[in-house]
Amino acid sequence: MVNPDPWDQFAATARALRHEPDELQTLERAVQVAVEVVAGCDDAGITLVQRRRRTLETAAATSEVAASSDRLQLEVGEGPCLDVLHSQGMVSCPDLLTERRWPLWAPRAAADLKVRSMMSFQLFTTSQSFGALNLYAYQVDAFDAHDEAAGLALAAHVAVALAASRDIDTQGQAIVTRTIIGQAEGLLMERFGLSAQQAFTFLKRVSQDTNTKLADVASTIMDTRKTPRTPERELGEA
Repeated sequence: MVNPDPWDQFAATARALRHEPDELQTLERAVQVAVEVVAGCDDAGITLVQRRRRTLETAAATSEVAASSDRLQLEVGEGPCLDVLHSQGMVSCPDLLTERRWPLWAPRAAADLKVRSMMSFQLFTTSQSFGALNLYAYQVDAFDAHDEAAGLALAAHVAVALAASRDIDTQGQAIVTRTIIGQAEGLLMERFGLSAQQAFTFLKRVSQDTNTKLADVASTIMDTRKTPRTPERELGEA
């Protein structure tokens, strides 16, 4: 049964992740949650990169598919996880068989791993480490706007849990701020059918117009579940 308020579900998820006894169990719990709360997701994995050692590791996965996908991306030097590790936000692919961004990785992932669509979300853990939450589906165009919003929110919660497990206070505060903004973006995306960029543009416009910090605008939206203006109208006026 679909939870009528997914943001309550994410609040419960955040609490559950923070109470895992160590980082490994936190990550293993997170990939299980991804399959449970993201409707289109069949498998999930978390990839962590240690920049000083220049290594990439599949830290947790619901099946061998995620680890195989990571190995294949390293082998051919391209793929959605590698792309998202070098940029903020997310990368989405609705159909690997028609995908042109990764001509070496995509057809092999589709043929060998039977993956047809996926999303990858960046995780920020420390100044030396980056990671990605990768969601896999065996159907074409398996993820919709709600799934994208859910993945964005879950990735933010995972980043917070990682920061807490590593006891990084200063970076943790920055991640908490990013989490709040990401959740507000997700709520706007789901409620008004906006893209991630449109949702962020709306938040930034309200922040500028009201002379309020972006994180405070996002926090107010999440606390009240109300928007200062209708996003479609505001974006139309831009």
